[in-house]
Amino acid sequence: MASGGPPVYRGRIAPSPTGHLHLGHARTFWIAHGRAESHGGVLVLRNEDLDGDRVRREFVEAFFEDLRWFGIRWQEGPDCGGPHGPYSQSERRAVHQEAFERLRAAGQVYPCVCSRKDIQAAVRAPHAADDEPLYPGTCRCRPVDAVLAGRPVSWRFRVPDGEVLTWNDGGQGSQARIAGRDFGDFVVVRPDGVPSYQLACVVDDHAMGITEVVRGADLLVSTARQILLYRALGWAPPAFFHCPLLSDAQGVRLSKRHAALSLRTLRDTGAHPSELRAAW
Repeated sequence: MASGGPPVYRGRIAPSPTGHLHLGHARTFWIAHGRAESHGGVLVLRNEDLDGDRVRREFVEAFFEDLRWFGIRWQEGPDCGGPHGPYSQSERRAVHQEAFERLRAAGQVYPCVCSRKDIQAAVRAPHAADDEPLYPGTCRCRPVDAVLAGRPVSWRFRVPDGEVLTWNDGGQGSQARIAGRDFGDFVVVRPDGVPSYQLACVVDDHAMGITEVVRGADLLVSTARQILLYRALGWAPPAFFHCPLLSDAQGVRLSKRHAALSLRTLRDTGAHPSELRAAW
């Protein structure tokens, strides 16, 4: 690349091996694949395998097979390597921990003993737009030593209540979310020491040089959270492109429970990727 030219486009797809990929995943990943190709850029495949209780090796092997069958190609990933590996999140704990320690040293996070059940049971606990219950701040002002002396803790990022987070989304247009109203203090490290999706995603997208994040519109509120993490860590956020979600015939958003619409089932019943794409 000539000096002073625009950065090379770097996109990514990030399947989680907790079930078989469905048609909604395929459409989002196909859009990411197409955007990388249209920009003459690189597509990274990252295996988001931090949910240890649900991750299965057979699902890793399945998403490789299903994505290749669908026609999606990547240039970096767990199967082919690259300059920004490792490409499985479970192998990246050291870099996640380093970022967390920076947040803790800066006073951006605090320990919390509240479980999701505790939060849901809180009086009039509202919910964010992505159905994550808004944390009522139970542990926000408690002395850290007192919290740490109790049961195992998660660590929450302290959001700036009332601040409006804005960005121009490539798929959904101008976006704005209000910290403390649309989302509350959120977990960055779980009680078992595993980093949350929010923290791991930001750290790995930054470390892998991702210039545009393409993902489903159900993660719009997560983008506001992640913009705060980028800022707290002193990093510039990438561009974002959120895709519309696919629903079944009853209007229910597709999930990994929709076995009949998994890529594996569709392939086994004789569907062809070009026919599935034509229906979009």
